[in-house]
Amino acid sequence: MRRLQHLRPAKGARRKNVRRGSGRSARRGGTSGRGEKGQKHRSKVKNWFEGGQMPIQRRLTHKGFNNRRFSKEYQIVNVSFLQRFEDGTEVTPDVLKEAGLISSRRKPVKILGDGELERKLKVKAHAFSEKAAEMIRSTGGEAVVLD
Repeated sequence: MRRLQHLRPAKGARRKNVRRGSGRSARRGGTSGRGEKGQKHRSKVKNWFEGGQMPIQRRLTHKGFNNRRFSKEYQIVNVSFLQRFEDGTEVTPDVLKEAGLISSRRKPVKILGDGELERKLKVKAHAFSEKAAEMIRSTGGEAVVLD
């Protein structure tokens, strides 16, 4: 019957460590497996070292910080486009999408004051220019800011 003290690793599974630089009889004496002469033979060279050439991390330009990824990208609708809706209509981003004035319901909508508006509308959007909000209110409508 086999016992725990009789268990041994498979033949060839365990090897002795190679003692580098410990003489010719240790099979890695002399140059210790680094070949003859040269920079890599004499000392360790970092993996990213490019032989004195200007390193890639210094060749590539880096021009500071850009806040673009944190900015909000609004879909713009001019007040003149709202002229197509009937008096008393509640204009929301969903209504604007159905009318084809914006491309996505997910992006925020901003109403700008370019053109004329002669209809009384309740406009709900994420942002308004001062001129657009003034034009909507002057016709008797409402400009409601969404969250």
